[in-house]
Amino acid sequence: MLQIALALVVAFSVSIFTIKVLLPLAPHIGLVDLPNERKIHHGAIPLIGGISIFTGVLIASTLFIEQSQLLNLYFISSALLVFIGTMDDIYDLKVAPRMIFQGLVACIMVFGANLNISELGNLFAWGNINIGNYGMIFTLLACITAINAFNMVDGIDGLAGSISIISLMAIAVLAVLSESTHNLLLLLILIVATIPYLFYNVSTRNPRGKKIFMGDAGSMFLGLTVIWLLALSTQDTVYSEAYFRPVTALWIIAVPLMDMFAIMIRRIRKGVSPFRADNGHLHHICMRLGLSSRQALWAISAGAIALASIGIFGEVYQVPEHIMLMAFLAVFCIYAYCLQHVWQFIRLIK
Repeated sequence: MLQIALALVVAFSVSIFTIKVLLPLAPHIGLVDLPNERKIHHGAIPLIGGISIFTGVLIASTLFIEQSQLLNLYFISSALLVFIGTMDDIYDLKVAPRMIFQGLVACIMVFGANLNISELGNLFAWGNINIGNYGMIFTLLACITAINAFNMVDGIDGLAGSISIISLMAIAVLAVLSESTHNLLLLLILIVATIPYLFYNVSTRNPRGKKIFMGDAGSMFLGLTVIWLLALSTQDTVYSEAYFRPVTALWIIAVPLMDMFAIMIRRIRKGVSPFRADNGHLHHICMRLGLSSRQALWAISAGAIALASIGIFGEVYQVPEHIMLMAFLAVFCIYAYCLQHVWQFIRLIK
């Protein structure tokens, strides 16, 4: 217990220290976010939150978690994403180099760490589905999807950090309930290392009001982390046994997943690139409906907690997987339909 406490203290302290060191340096290297037609904020905001979270997790894990090839590959993958994310934050890279790096990271996960999501469970009530070697392709796509889903959800103060913490806490709760402690310390370190970023990003009482953003480095790192842990938690591997079903993972990351697919479908129907940024995400809609940024954060976070809780409930009470999948698809269809027609409602109320 003392070791756990020390690990969390180190993660928290290193994260804060990194923020304090980078705050004065960020403007000099161009690591700042400037306001534009999509980004409404005051002044140049340092994009250092993701680097602080990664540094806190890296140092605490190195000191307090037993080193292994799996952990090393995870941090190599994370470092690559933090690097390309930082370059994107500074130079606003095009989609191609980002996708290349994401594909490289996904390959490290699949072929280096040998993490393959091949067991999908009894999704259609006719027996367990094992896609065998196709699991490699599925995992590559799942990894890139999760990275971009968490990247896209980072649109208002505190949202990406809060959604990530909710997902990580849901995995931690399931780990405790199943008495699986293999990844529990890493989960706790990740959660604690994210708290200083949220304090500087959301709180109005941080030192001298010095606000920071997470940046692409942070959102992509957290997306990779969540899919990495979900793969470990839902598949039997040489590292550990699965302790919850794959369908439960959908509920744990429901908000970023649904928002990404719904917005990409809408963009494709409009005849534009699915990767083209716009103001059609859930947080934008909440604010168009009259919510403040803070109120939108609380509303979306509450929704994420509710959906993750449904996943946990279904796992604890072993609700049949096909029912959990059908329920998830029903929620997604309702959400996508509302997203397509919400603009008509907004025009009516205005």
